[in-house]
Amino acid sequence: MALIIADRVQETTTVTGTGTATLLGAVTGFQSFSAIGDGNSTYYTIAGQSGSEWEVGIGTYTASGTTLARTTVIASSNSGSLVTFSAGTKNVFCTLPAERATTFGRSLISSIVFGY
Repeated sequence: MALIIADRVQETTTVTGTGTATLLGAVTGFQSFSAIGDGNSTYYTIAGQSGSEWEVGIGTYTASGTTLARTTVIASSNSGSLVTFSAGTKNVFCTLPAERATTFGRSLISSIVFGY
């Protein structure tokens, strides 16, 4: 399906190991991954609340069971590989990975918008 990027999407999960993350509902003030749409992919971050385990990648959202399959790892606390998450609550949210951000034309845009 499509790669979807959405703002203010954040849920929690208690995923352990390297498997698919079951999403537990939107964090207060955020929308759920249902904004991505069933079968679509998105950039995600999973971050353990202890701060030491984290993973950035491309995942596929499934509405049935509200899961996020961790299909491609872009960066992680495990040297760029899937993180074997330990027990505990993690935050999972949509993000735009730095290496996927486009900065082409930044100086042209800056000069037009800011006059320099």
